[in-house]
Amino acid sequence: MSGKSPSPHTDAEARRATRESSVEPTAEKTTGVPPTPPFGTSIKTGDLLEQREHFIQTFFRKGAEITEELLHEDERLRRRLRELEAENAALRAQVASDDAIRDLLSKIEQLEREKHDLLSRFSDVQAFSSQYSERVGEIEAENAKLASLYVASYQLHSTLDLRTIVRQIKELLAQFVGARALAIYVADEEKAEVVPIASEGVLPSSLVRVASGAGPIGKAYATGCAQWVEGDATTGTVEAPAACIPLRIQDRTAGVIVVFATFEQKPAFVDVDFELFKLLGAHAASALVASRLFAMHDARLPSLDAFVDVE
Repeated sequence: MSGKSPSPHTDAEARRATRESSVEPTAEKTTGVPPTPPFGTSIKTGDLLEQREHFIQTFFRKGAEITEELLHEDERLRRRLRELEAENAALRAQVASDDAIRDLLSKIEQLEREKHDLLSRFSDVQAFSSQYSERVGEIEAENAKLASLYVASYQLHSTLDLRTIVRQIKELLAQFVGARALAIYVADEEKAEVVPIASEGVLPSSLVRVASGAGPIGKAYATGCAQWVEGDATTGTVEAPAACIPLRIQDRTAGVIVVFATFEQKPAFVDVDFELFKLLGAHAASALVASRLFAMHDARLPSLDAFVDVE
């Protein structure tokens, strides 16, 4: 060990050197920029320009990288935005389609209700129309029946000639009842039997007197009630006629009209036929008796004295 004491200047330099060696170049490691030389250290001009260039390049490279990343992220966000817009449009279209379907279903239900109401109203109108048609048919049938009865009554009372009345009875039975074979019997009250006076469609020789109560003709004369067959009336015979109509004057039977058989186009009797039977039973009897009495008095009208005490 030297006996000289260190100089103050030497000690200060040694301490500064130790302090400088203990400082780590952290700035260069972290930022990539060379550390600033310690104060008082001289820096060359070329090094300074190189550091500045290096700093600028590093700064712009980082900025470019960040900008590129931002551009990529912006593009990704734009693509995602377009996807979301497409999904939103699809959802809107789906919602609109669902709304349209719901509206269509609601409209269909409404139309089905209207259709049901219209069908119900149509059924009611059709039922009413059917009833109306049936009623019109019934009225027309009634009118036809009344017309037939009027014609029959008019023809029976339009004359007092016996032959004409007999001919008209035959025509009425042929036209309105469809009689193919018939006969007119008058009563013989003294012998309690009926005698045929006219016929059509049968041989006169096949007709005989019929006692009261004998066979259908005799039963009609005895009871005063009409007799007819149910069903086919085209196959009747003299022994089994299709219909027997008593000729009634008040409570007495003046004779019997007999329909032996009908034409093929008239296979059975209907309601209007029975009404005509009733009319003939009443009006034909009075017409026949009146014509016979008129003929017995030489076709002369009664004198005035016959009408004096009518009340």
